[in-house]
Amino acid sequence: MSKATNQIPGEWSRLEMSERAGAVRFSVHVRPRSSRCSILGVREGALDVALTAPPAEGAANEELRKLLSRVLEVRRADVNILVGTSSRSKLLEINGTSSTTVRELFSKAKR
Repeated sequence: MSKATNQIPGEWSRLEMSERAGAVRFSVHVRPRSSRCSILGVREGALDVALTAPPAEGAANEELRKLLSRVLEVRRADVNILVGTSSRSKLLEINGTSSTTVRELFSKAKR
């Protein structure tokens, strides 16, 4: 096991992810209309995210894609919402990354 993997806090090991052909899939729980946009942690196996945008006309979805593309250092087009575009619970697929990289970057981004 590498040093980077050993440094990932235990909370991120609870994030349930699957890897498929150069992409990572995981669930997200969104809290729209929060005071700030941030990664909150892991809640019941899903990524917990606060967004300032309201859940209307796709604003929260777009802000989620923008936040995750910045945190995970991928293009916004590589962040896809597969299920739950009109729900707080979503299934996302991130192209061009691995589960280890995702966990490391989320642990650095948590506030």
